[in-house]
Amino acid sequence: MGCESCDKCKHRNCTGEYCAKKVTIFSELNNQLLGDIVNNIERKHFGKGDIIFETGQLSDRLYIVNTGRVKIFTYSRDGKEQILYILNEGDFVGELSLLKMTSLEFNAAALEDTSLCTVSKQHFDAIIKNNPEITLKILESLHDRLIKLEMLVQSLNTKDIEARIASMLIGFLKESGKNPVDGVVLELPLNREEMGNYIGTTRETISRKLALLQDGGILEFIGNRKIIIKDLDSLERLI
Repeated sequence: MGCESCDKCKHRNCTGEYCAKKVTIFSELNNQLLGDIVNNIERKHFGKGDIIFETGQLSDRLYIVNTGRVKIFTYSRDGKEQILYILNEGDFVGELSLLKMTSLEFNAAALEDTSLCTVSKQHFDAIIKNNPEITLKILESLHDRLIKLEMLVQSLNTKDIEARIASMLIGFLKESGKNPVDGVVLELPLNREEMGNYIGTTRETISRKLALLQDGGILEFIGNRKIIIKDLDSLERLI
């Protein structure tokens, strides 16, 4: 369960101001308006595997990742988990709820110990009325997220397993903010089973295909959750 107070989560930077400044839709607010948001931020902590919210839950708030990682996922008709995207530090979800209270169509769970900041629609409405440009920023973020989901659907429907894995790894590399060059070390945000859930295959297939990429000199494992991208060009050609 998530705690109500950030005093319990032991993260040094878990303050409302620090959290709000990470979010792109707040980036152009003046100090007074940013202060209004900070004063109404609620902070929660979730342990690895904790459910943050579930499909069908009525949502009236924005969730901001202060530290940690969160997976957004749904389930297929046969009950198999399908990961839609991963939220890292500074990412947020629930922006549509700031425009209109609605039921969630996906689930969220902490991939590791995670601290969140949340802003309710009630406290946000007055700020939006005086700053309509924020609405445009919210729509821009929704556009970007829809593009990612469309790319995921296209990948699942048209690409073979090797291409999906290559796309996933390069996507992780871009999201990590590291320069995509040979020799870069990438910390994988997902385990083998979760990667399978992300690209629509099994844990066994993921493990086998990653081993083949290592045998081919394209990447090298450092333990279970880190890899060295040794041949980025070859990885990109698989897509």
